[in-house]
Amino acid sequence: MAQPLAGIVVADFSHVMAGPFASHLLRLLGATVIKIEEPTRGDAMRYYGDDRRYDGMAPAFIGVNAGKKSIALDLKDPGDLEIARQIVRRSDVLLENFRPGVMLRLGLDYAAVESLNPEIVYCSVSGYGQTESTYRDWPAIDNIVQATSGMMSLGGQPGDPPVRVGFPVVDTLTGQTAAFAILAALLRRERSGGGEFIDVAMFDATLAFMTSAIVPLLVTGKALRRTGNVGYSGQPTSGVFVASDGRMVSLGVVQQRQFEALADCLGRRDWLEDDRYATPDQRRAHAEVLHDELSGIFATRPAADWEAEMSAIGIPCGMAREVGEAARFPHLDSRRVKLPLEIDGLPDRAAVEIVNAGFLMSEDGPGVDEPPPRLNEHRDEVLAWLARAGQDLSRRRRTRE
Repeated sequence: MAQPLAGIVVADFSHVMAGPFASHLLRLLGATVIKIEEPTRGDAMRYYGDDRRYDGMAPAFIGVNAGKKSIALDLKDPGDLEIARQIVRRSDVLLENFRPGVMLRLGLDYAAVESLNPEIVYCSVSGYGQTESTYRDWPAIDNIVQATSGMMSLGGQPGDPPVRVGFPVVDTLTGQTAAFAILAALLRRERSGGGEFIDVAMFDATLAFMTSAIVPLLVTGKALRRTGNVGYSGQPTSGVFVASDGRMVSLGVVQQRQFEALADCLGRRDWLEDDRYATPDQRRAHAEVLHDELSGIFATRPAADWEAEMSAIGIPCGMAREVGEAARFPHLDSRRVKLPLEIDGLPDRAAVEIVNAGFLMSEDGPGVDEPPPRLNEHRDEVLAWLARAGQDLSRRRRTRE
């Protein structure tokens, strides 16, 4: 068997993170991704970071571009634009994340592309969407949408200033949303034919991602309160505690049976007879007292001990790790979460790892073993593909003719 998207060709006009993350997911599932870059420096992500030794192949670029094919085209040049049009004619998917209106000015908007390829799945990613509105032309990057969507207002303790999530969460969730929408459009096309225009807005995708905070407001009219490290349930037994070694332990006891197991584990069966702790509502009403009791108990043993003991008996408990510790978690070895790559020319080593799609499949699941492309590395290969008479890499045509 082949990977699920083998034979699907993506004309990828996107850059930086949201769009490239979407095409990265498609590539992990077997699609051929032709990365169309501007000729001078290519994707700006090639230069992200403060270590200039990685210029052209920055770690952030490596993470979302493995296995793609690069061709540098000046889309304002008629000859290069025609090459782009020919790539689109032979592709299944077009992905772009320019500001609204840019593809129209280039003559590569959906109407123009549909006339070239009536079954194209065309996905536009932007900050606030393609529909006419006050916000349509506003510039938007990850931290801006974290602010405007309300995401930054949700973390931290009551009274804290808004705080950015420490990685480009909006970019990555938007890319995942775009990939999901593209897959849905490809499935619909497989069943009934015809192309699709997909309009993905970072702002919209972020609100969808924040459903657990937005919907309670829409239903009750009451905004979600900041609760710091207390879990979504609001239970005092769903929070963070300091262990004897100074490490933090996150506890996630939100159900009655879990609370009973916790009381047994900690030798506090008396809690089960205490009216203050009889129900979730009662525990919330006496949260400060119960939290203080838990804090005193957790301070008696190291965090790793609590994690191991409680997890083994079904109590949700985890030690707060740094990213580096999480990346070395032994669990990853059996999950194919990290993919090894060989990349020539890196300053420190050629053997690196990237992160996989986050799921496994029983047959030919996600993965890639080819390095990210150098700028314009595959120009000859792409042009040869275009030149092959009668060549059609579109899965839809092969299966229907």
